[in-house]
Amino acid sequence: MRRIKLFAVLMLGLLALAITGLTGCGTIEGFGRDVQAGGEAIEEAADRENGN
Repeated sequence: MRRIKLFAVLMLGLLALAITGLTGCGTIEGFGRDVQAGGEAIEEAADRENGN
């Protein structure tokens, strides 16, 4: 009985870790897109200032 409880707790921990990891990947990807969009906006503003 004790081994079953230990196994269940271990599996729940691994599941929580996997979910956290997958969520983090989506967050990092979204952050990358935001940084890219910000860089493009700065580049466009610089082009307008230089008359290009």
